[in-house]
Amino acid sequence: MLPIVHGLEARYGDQINFVYLDIDDPATSEFKRALGYRVQPHFFLLDGQGNVLHSWLGSVPADELEAALLEALATGGS
Repeated sequence: MLPIVHGLEARYGDQINFVYLDIDDPATSEFKRALGYRVQPHFFLLDGQGNVLHSWLGSVPADELEAALLEALATGGS
């Protein structure tokens, strides 16, 4: 998944903030708990207010992730 996510970040990183939470870092526990993190990989697409727009568990096709990003950009993330 990392090459897919990094590819999307390269394409949309000037419009979307990509944040990576280290599963082993206790400093990220609060964020993982708030988001409902369950397993690795677990992807979240948030709007500007921190509301979860989409969530994916496990591997996700690149086109599905990209479509969700484009939808969020088109609607202003709402």
